Amino acid sequence: MSGQLLNQIVRFGHLLRDLGLDVNAGQVVDFVQALEQIGLKRRDDFRDAARCIFVHRREEIPLFDEAFDVFWQPPMSASPLHSELMPRLPSPRRRDLLRRLPPKARQELGPRRSEMPTDHEERVEIQRVLTYSPDEVLRHKDFESFTWEEIQQARCLMESMDWRVGERFTRRRKIAPKGQRLDWRRTLRRNLKHGGELIQLARRTRKTRPRPIVILCDISGSMERYSRMLLHFMHTITGGMDDIESFVFGTRLTRITRQLAHREVDEAMHGVSRAVVDWSGGTKIGEALKTFNYDWARRVLGRGAVVLIISDGWDRGDIDLLSNEMERLQRSCYRLIWLNPLLGSPGYEPLTQGMQAALPFVDDFMPVHNLESLEALGKKLGEIAERRPARRQRVRREAISRQPSAFSS
Repeated sequence: MSGQLLNQIVRFGHLLRDLGLDVNAGQVVDFVQALEQIGLKRRDDFRDAARCIFVHRREEIPLFDEAFDVFWQPPMSASPLHSELMPRLPSPRRRDLLRRLPPKARQELGPRRSEMPTDHEERVEIQRVLTYSPDEVLRHKDFESFTWEEIQQARCLMESMDWRVGERFTRRRKIAPKGQRLDWRRTLRRNLKHGGELIQLARRTRKTRPRPIVILCDISGSMERYSRMLLHFMHTITGGMDDIESFVFGTRLTRITRQLAHREVDEAMHGVSRAVVDWSGGTKIGEALKTFNYDWARRVLGRGAVVLIISDGWDRGDIDLLSNEMERLQRSCYRLIWLNPLLGSPGYEPLTQGMQAALPFVDDFMPVHNLESLEALGKKLGEIAERRPARRQRVRREAISRQPSAFSS
């Protein structure tokens, strides 16, 4: 089922609720699951399934049929675009339906241009709704204010995003007409029929593969309002890309790669909730990074991995430990990106001790508070170049002082 159709179904549920029908989010989910079973070949099956799920009393049937005919107007041609169209019919039935709606819903469903008929003929006007306007509002809305329905819509939008990461060269090689190296074995095999003379030269070049991604997400109390949506993001990116390792941390580090590998998002979230024991607690970023550096870095940071740290930077642990482990982590990975949901707030400045200690070792500091910021992240991952970004490593004075002097006795 396409994300556009799912978005229209959610909007249809909102319309029925505004008209007074007892429609909730669970019924919308049941309707979507029913459509997966019956398919979308017949309009009557679509209507009957919706009526069985959304209508509870006999007297609601005429109102439901009226809303269904207005909202799901059958197409007038075979164009694929009609599956995404929403009708704007100036009929008396539609005007009566609009009068029953509250002002907010009436403004959303009502016509945008004059509906005065000309020459005793009703003018049928169709407004194309390609989920642009609702999705555009959703793209800029902060994750912390999402409703349950908006989370479902955001999941569909995230799945439609282009999630890919910059590639790296491997040691293996493949055939390429303009490769940099000659493939002597294939060249000799091709030219055996010419008496062994080198007439046709075969070339090869190095293969490329996407870089691995490692995600470290903060689930402490200060991140509680964002954790739910960010876990959905981690599940989506895990299903859309290969070679991803996922971890969450609060006061301890927990690997959730296996739980997020489940195809069903509800099962994945349930598995994560059972595996993590420090939800909405304190934050010790330095200790979590130390656990990762000593226990997991050698396993998951090979082959030019890109590390994403998702946190607001509030830390109750040792600040010096955080600084040391951030420095070690930056040296171990190909690129270190810190995603802060507070960075999208107007006037935000990274003044906390945790952010002050981490920023010197961050290659990219980006917001992650709405869908637009996720699109910017996807673009950044796709543009990661072959060369590692220039870094200014810190020189430790204490390390220099411990080095033996050439003039000491």
